[in-house]
Amino acid sequence: MENKSNKNLEVAVLGGGCFWCVEAVYRHVKGVKNVTAGYAGGATVNPTYATVSTGETGHAEVVKIEFDPEIITYADLLHIFFTVHNPTTLNQQGADVGTQYRSMILYANAHQREVAEKVITELSGQKVFDQPIVTKLFPLEQFFPAEEYHQRYFEKNPNAAYCQLTVAPKVAKFRAKFGNLYE
Repeated sequence: MENKSNKNLEVAVLGGGCFWCVEAVYRHVKGVKNVTAGYAGGATVNPTYATVSTGETGHAEVVKIEFDPEIITYADLLHIFFTVHNPTTLNQQGADVGTQYRSMILYANAHQREVAEKVITELSGQKVFDQPIVTKLFPLEQFFPAEEYHQRYFEKNPNAAYCQLTVAPKVAKFRAKFGNLYE
């Protein structure tokens, strides 16, 4: 999906573990115009994969999603987010452990924060998960794109073991639950 010039696009920034997984899912969502793997939530300027992987930068692996709110809502993006990662494990997604894999929503404005709080309250009230949701909300201060080799990683490496064992099942889960939003 190419980033099409559209002044009506909004931005969502989400951290749900490994950015390869999250990016691969959102590349197939109707209304999403661009997805960029990157880093956010920390204090280090211009972080790299090597520095973020130490867990010492404060940054997490995240994706920046540029979307058309006339086609897909922010709430729908969040429902997908809570389906394709485990929001009940603190600083961990499967075998990926560390603060760089934490579950977080970086809201761009007060409306996004309100929607995120509402979705979390709704999911918690419905007891969708066996454990409490630990996803944290933070204002989006800065986003740093990841190195080029991380962009479209699943698309470029579909036969890599991690992609087959971890990424592909998340894409399949999204497609099964949100087939009407799959593109």
